[in-house]
Amino acid sequence: MSLKAVLFDFNGVIINDERIHLQLIDEILIEENLQPQKVSERQASLGRSDRACFQELLTNRGRVATQEYLTQLLHRKAQAYVQELEKLDKLPLYPGVEDLIYQVRLRNLQLGLVSGAIRQEIELVLERANLAEYFTIIVAGDDITTSKPQPDGYLLAVEKFNHKYPDLHLQPQECLVIEDTLPGIQAAKQAQMQVVGVAHTYPFHMLQRCCNWTVDYLIDLELERVQEVYSQKQVKLTVPEC
Repeated sequence: MSLKAVLFDFNGVIINDERIHLQLIDEILIEENLQPQKVSERQASLGRSDRACFQELLTNRGRVATQEYLTQLLHRKAQAYVQELEKLDKLPLYPGVEDLIYQVRLRNLQLGLVSGAIRQEIELVLERANLAEYFTIIVAGDDITTSKPQPDGYLLAVEKFNHKYPDLHLQPQECLVIEDTLPGIQAAKQAQMQVVGVAHTYPFHMLQRCCNWTVDYLIDLELERVQEVYSQKQVKLTVPEC
């Protein structure tokens, strides 16, 4: 078995924008004459798609959440997200993102992104950060109807890679996922992928229990050593349950 592709999560891995998202969700709830998020709801939203979060928040408040209504809220949030980022002189990217992308490209590995965020938000950040050209495959919240911890997004990324590069013959076991939340880690594991947990959102010790590799910062990840483990076919890579 060999490592062929590295799949990044977006929020909490590439960009540190949790505060912005939580603020915008609260603003939309208030505009809809609904109570803002409780602490427990904020915690439960980590790693899940915006659509899934809004659906649960509205249901909790007795509001009927049709798909059309949810889509309208998502577009409002995306427009507000763009406006918030325009106020920033510098994007709050996590240290080590550019270096890790360089490592991936140096080893001729495919680079993809799987996120519950909608494509407009993802592409805005990648373009502004001059990273868009490196991500050959992006699976956004617009592309799937489920949310992490369901594996659909990661499995769709494999399909997209094989459609774009028929000679790649990519298998889920040949992918490495970079995640920061428990739902994201569970999604990757259900897709039969190996996971690096980066302690941006949860403590190191919590991620260590359920990831193949765990780092405090992206810059700590030694991709060369990870690649060596993949090349050792006799080594069975397993991950304990979270």
